[in-house]
Amino acid sequence: MAKKGKKHREVEAPDEADGKLKNKLYEKELKKLHVELVKLQQWVVAKGLKVCIVFEGRDGAGKGGCIKAITERVSPRIFRVVALPAPTERQKSQMYVQRYIEHFPAGGEIVIFDRSWYNRAGVERVMGFATDQQMERFLLMTPAFEKAMLDAGIILLKYWLEVTMEEQERRLTARIDDGRKIWKLSPMDLKSFSKWYDYSRARDAMFAATDTSWAPWYVLRSDDKKRARLNVISHLLRHVPYEELPSEKVKLPKREGPKGYVEPDYPYKYVTEHDWGAE
Repeated sequence: MAKKGKKHREVEAPDEADGKLKNKLYEKELKKLHVELVKLQQWVVAKGLKVCIVFEGRDGAGKGGCIKAITERVSPRIFRVVALPAPTERQKSQMYVQRYIEHFPAGGEIVIFDRSWYNRAGVERVMGFATDQQMERFLLMTPAFEKAMLDAGIILLKYWLEVTMEEQERRLTARIDDGRKIWKLSPMDLKSFSKWYDYSRARDAMFAATDTSWAPWYVLRSDDKKRARLNVISHLLRHVPYEELPSEKVKLPKREGPKGYVEPDYPYKYVTEHDWGAE
């Protein structure tokens, strides 16, 4: 049976004056990719695969949107998203990667890290939460740690979302005036905003130490959010080998009769139905 996912391509051709995808094309392509993600899910479960996907990148680069696009049509029991809060005092006393390891996938699972152990190479380095010695040890040990993951049968994919300085500022500024998005603008985001070049240096050092042949970094340009989402799903489908499992066409069974059941005259408390379309 032929492998799936190979037909998908990174979306590069512009469809609007600014080069960004029109929503109609985006929805059309995303629907196709969602169908393939369901096939991947079924294959992962059937074969007991263990998949770990890491999303890193600058603030406002669109990590959350990419993760939502991947997971919105699949089972949250199979595609698990891990977004850990700041470590507790107890966790700070543990081996650094310990709190991440407990979330690693078991057979038949795909775990997506919305930020990961690479916090040490990014925010912890830039904001002074880790010492130089801790930083150096992390960069030295991480390639071997990730090699051990692969040796344990985990398929590891690492994505770095890259956004331009101008686009990052536009997105973060937009969050200030949008009541739906203000929660995304944390105090740490505000402190980090002025440190663009410090984050660039941290990224460069991280890539130099951890962009290995067995666990490479894949850079996703994300100034166009829609294109980035399609591209990362397409890439994911090509890098986790899967096949479409044979299945019979699903058919709903015939309903049983009421067998004497009568609807009760119960005073249900219905949710108010507004006439949303009225002027």
